[in-house]
Amino acid sequence: MKITGDEESPSTESKKQLISKITNVIGEVLHKNTHNLCVIIEEVPMDSYGIGGVTVRELRRRK
Repeated sequence: MKITGDEESPSTESKKQLISKITNVIGEVLHKNTHNLCVIIEEVPMDSYGIGGVTVRELRRRK
């Protein structure tokens, strides 16, 4: 899973919840044994993530 980092980076507790819930959803939807499921959260700097030709940082500034 890739998410924006920098000042939007989730807390450690939020990451724990995210990993737990993603694991549960994959188990329920895909009927998979999640015992060995690996969830990776990759934080991408907002200046390295673009949408519509503009960095996420710039998009956040515009809002």
